[in-house]
Amino acid sequence: MFALPVLPVLLWTDLLIYSLFISVFFAARRIRHYPHLVAPWRHIFTRRRGVIAVFILFSYLIIALLDSIHFRLALPSKADQQQHYATEVVSLLDIGLQSLKQNTEKTYSAPFAITSYSKTLHQQNGALTHSYPRLQYGGSHILSGESQWSDIILKIGQALTTGLVGVLIFFSSIAVILARKAGCSIKCLWQQLQCSPYPIKTILWVVGSGAITVYAVLFLSQYYHVLGTDKVGQDVLYQTIKSIRTGIVIGTLTTLVMLPLAIGLGVMAGFFRGWIDDLIQYLYTTLNSIPGVLLIAAAVLMLQVYMTNNAEQFTTIAERADMRLLALCIILGMTSWTGLCRILRAETLKLREAEYVQAAKVAGLSHWQILKRHIVPNVMHLVIVAIVLDFSGLVLAEAVLSYVGVGVDPSMISWGNMINSARLEMAREPVVWWSLMAAFLLMFILVLAANLFADTVRDAFDPRVPLV
Repeated sequence: MFALPVLPVLLWTDLLIYSLFISVFFAARRIRHYPHLVAPWRHIFTRRRGVIAVFILFSYLIIALLDSIHFRLALPSKADQQQHYATEVVSLLDIGLQSLKQNTEKTYSAPFAITSYSKTLHQQNGALTHSYPRLQYGGSHILSGESQWSDIILKIGQALTTGLVGVLIFFSSIAVILARKAGCSIKCLWQQLQCSPYPIKTILWVVGSGAITVYAVLFLSQYYHVLGTDKVGQDVLYQTIKSIRTGIVIGTLTTLVMLPLAIGLGVMAGFFRGWIDDLIQYLYTTLNSIPGVLLIAAAVLMLQVYMTNNAEQFTTIAERADMRLLALCIILGMTSWTGLCRILRAETLKLREAEYVQAAKVAGLSHWQILKRHIVPNVMHLVIVAIVLDFSGLVLAEAVLSYVGVGVDPSMISWGNMINSARLEMAREPVVWWSLMAAFLLMFILVLAANLFADTVRDAFDPRVPLV
């Protein structure tokens, strides 16, 4: 009987992420047919900070996509038996980082350490001793008497050299292919690329340095715990990489929930005014008067009660954690649309008095045609900037909510849960600092890249700023 080696598992957030990527793909294909839309996006890629921000965001999105392909592995069975599958749901990223996931220690260990972080009673040379025990995986290749830091420096040099050679070979191969296709020499091709409006040197530097860094970290992780281990001995590097998907899901799916409410209500309030404007203002003013954390906490607690009373609907821990993550995105989206709604209302109040809008009314166009053709397209630059800025705020909000206990499920790896766990260890002596630092560093890079991208998008899409 034929049996699949894996059993695909489709979570709700996976489905929404796939839909988002497909929508972006088709939107990009459609934009190509409109020169007035192509020009702003082309302008983004002519700015150095835009290129750097796009590369970082794209890297995070690729990791999130790999971590969104879930399945259950097949268990060993005989040919005449029914195939059974493991209860644990893993992703394609878990398979790629299998060594980091499986090589767990007993407890804390510092970055690049070969011994545990605290002294314990253990057997050494047949006698019971109180000292720092050697790690089972981290630095296990180092023999007694060998210098740990000499080996680390040697491994770093080896990784950087190999990565640099690989990047040079890759770029050289691409250059040869492009030169042959263009029918010119590599020197001539380079001169043509330098004359292009795009920052070619910046692109090569960002891609090359990023590839070398990733290769070096993965290479060193085969020999050491690069970012140390946590209380239960799990690799912190693995946790920080796995947390990327949670941050991306919170930022993107919450924005998708927020946008229809913010755009629809904001534009309607500014254009129709009267009782419609009063009603919408009353709605978001009332919502703003209620502390957002209380609303989120109440909704999350109600969801927990429902999930506890209907445990049969969630067959795995991953499905339970995913449902809570999806509910958190919906709750955040329903409570964070008011700021953008106010901005769009104010902009629409100004646009409705513009001459071209007044001319459209005289020409007999209906209200909905005016909104579609003249109002909404002219506020989209504000929407795009708000999307990226709100994305940054939502990533930080997840960390804060998990810190106070109303964020994602405790079984789900996230930066907020990492910070929540690490705060209890900041009072230790010596201080366990690396879990907090790793979560902060990865989150800081994502938020900084999103803010740089938002700044570039604002310059490109703002109709009052000329494209140079």
